[in-house]
This record gives sequence, C-alpha cells and structure tokens, in this order.
Amino acid sequence: MNAPSTLRSCSWPVAQLPGLPAAQAAAMAAVGIHTTADLLTQGRTPAQQGAIAPRLQMAIPELRKWLAMADLARVPTVGCGHCGLLLHGGIASVVQLSQTPAPRLHGQLLRLHVATMQRRDLCPTLTTVRQWITEAQVLTRRGLRH
Repeated sequence: MNAPSTLRSCSWPVAQLPGLPAAQAAAMAAVGIHTTADLLTQGRTPAQQGAIAPRLQMAIPELRKWLAMADLARVPTVGCGHCGLLLHGGIASVVQLSQTPAPRLHGQLLRLHVATMQRRDLCPTLTTVRQWITEAQVLTRRGLRH
C-alpha cells in the first residue's frame, strides 16, 4: 500500500469504467469529460447532474451510477478494476467504503462472487478489502475530492 503521505486520488480515462458503452464514453468526451476526475468535477452537484445528463442523453440515475464508480475508482488499489464490484456489493462512495468494516464488506463481496460466478476463489481477499478501506480512509481524512 502507498504510505499515507504519498497516497493520491487516482483518475482514469472514463472509457475504462466497467460496462460504460462506447457511445456514452464518446458522448462524455464530446462535452469535455475524458477522465473520471472530469466526470466528478462536472457532476459534483445535483444541479450540475441535471444540466449534464440531457447533454449525455442519459437519465440522472444512470449518470449517478457512473459518478459512483468514478468516485470509487479514485481509491488507487480499487481503480476501474474493482469499482463496479464494490458498487454491486452495496458501496456507493469513497466515504461509505471508508466507514465499512472490512469483514462485513468481504462477506458481501464473497456472497456476490458465489451468487454470480459460483467462484469463491475470484473474490478479493480480506487483506485486499482492508487495503481499499485504509486508502479510502486516508482520502476521506484529507478531504480529497479528486
């Protein structure tokens, strides 16, 4: 894990968000959203979300799903590889991740893996989940938006 003094909020190309259709990534690029940090900046408030959703031709709840994944992807060891898993596991923000007990979250993710893939071995380890939570706590304490 990165030392707390060197831990930085990450930003990724929006096209790397899991499940984001290419057409929606292109629509985001057309309005200047190229990275997850851009998405978080342009969709920070409900008013901004209401203004940008029609330009992206998506409903506000759908936009909020991509905003939640972009927020979770800020955690370096979560990134775009695990932000969708966390969202499907019931975690919708870095703040929520920082406040969730590791054993409980690991259990939720394990149940999700077994239910969807019938594979316990593909679930992130408890150690990995603890690392995500620790990094989320550091980002939250620092008040790092992105």
